[in-house]
Amino acid sequence: MLRGQKQKSGNLMPSVLQPSTTVSGKFRRRLRRIAWLSVFGCTLFFILHAFRTPLLTALAETWVVNDPTAKADVIVVLGGKPDLRPFEAARLYHAGVAPRILYMDVKLNPAAELGLMPSEREITRRVLLSNNVPETAMMAVGNGVATTYDESCAIRAWLATNAAKSILISTDIFHTRRAQWIFARELNDTGVKVHTRAITPKEYDVSNWWQHEEGVTVFQNELLKLIYYRCKY
Repeated sequence: MLRGQKQKSGNLMPSVLQPSTTVSGKFRRRLRRIAWLSVFGCTLFFILHAFRTPLLTALAETWVVNDPTAKADVIVVLGGKPDLRPFEAARLYHAGVAPRILYMDVKLNPAAELGLMPSEREITRRVLLSNNVPETAMMAVGNGVATTYDESCAIRAWLATNAAKSILISTDIFHTRRAQWIFARELNDTGVKVHTRAITPKEYDVSNWWQHEEGVTVFQNELLKLIYYRCKY
C-alpha cells in the first residue's frame, strides 16, 4: 500500500507544479505590458512637451472664432469684461463697421445693488461716451441679463421690433466660440447674420495662453460651458 501511495504521489507532482508555471508566465507578460505602456507614456509625454508650443497654439487658433471684419447693422457689447469689450466696440464704431451699438443691461452685483458702485450697464455707457460714441448711437437692451444665453434672447427681442440684417459680436478670444454658437442658434429663424470678432486680452494671446493662469482658467471654463450649453440648449 505504501509503495502504491508513493507512486501516486509521484505522479501528482507535475500537475501540482503546472499552475505555478502558468502564473509565472502570466506575471512576466503583465510586467512586459506595463513596461511597454510606461515607455509609450514617457515617449508621448516628451513629444507633447517638446511640441507643446505649436500644439497648444493650434488648439487655441482652432477654438477661436474670428470672422473677417464686415459691415453690420449693429455692434453688440456683451456683459462682462467692461475694461475690454466696450473699448473694442467703440473702435469698430469709429472704423465705420456699424452705425449703432447695443450694450447689455447686466444683472446688478451686490455692490451695485447697495449703490456702492455703478452698474455694469452704466460703466459700459460711460466707456462708450468717453470714446466719443454719441448717445444717439447706443442703446441698452435686455433686463438684468446674467448669461450669454440671456443676451442672445435680449437681442432676439430687440430684433422683433427693429430692422437688422446682420449683427457683429466682439468678445474676448476664448468666449467667441460659445457666443457664436448660442447667437447663431437663437437667431437662426430670424434671417439675421451673426459675425464674431475676437478681442485679444492684454494678459495673453493664442501663442502663450497656457503660460498664464488666467488664460488656462478662461479656456477650461469656456470648454466646460460650451459642453453645458450644447447639452442644455
